[in-house]
Amino acid sequence: MIFDHRTYTCRPGTIKKHLKLYAEHGYAAQSRHLGKPLLYGQVETGDVNSYVHVWVYKDAADRAARRSAMAADPEWQAFLKLSAEAGNLVSQVNQIITPAAFYDMPDVG
Repeated sequence: MIFDHRTYTCRPGTIKKHLKLYAEHGYAAQSRHLGKPLLYGQVETGDVNSYVHVWVYKDAADRAARRSAMAADPEWQAFLKLSAEAGNLVSQVNQIITPAAFYDMPDVG
């Protein structure tokens, strides 16, 4: 199992607009290919112009296959175009994380 941890930073004053754009035009397409994220949240302390999401994959090949299918999805491409036109994002940091040997993923919800 691997975790794809992503942190995106928006221009000050645009995070609510960006998350609304994603909710309306990106989330359905992304979730269709990647599944439901383990976490999708807005930062409340520290860099409050940021949000984080974490996706879970079986392995690197699973991640590559799902992300490739998403990249080919016209609905996802339309969202990327809208996002670029909006110009809200200023940075993105991705980390692939592997769980520690003793970690057992809890049942949530």
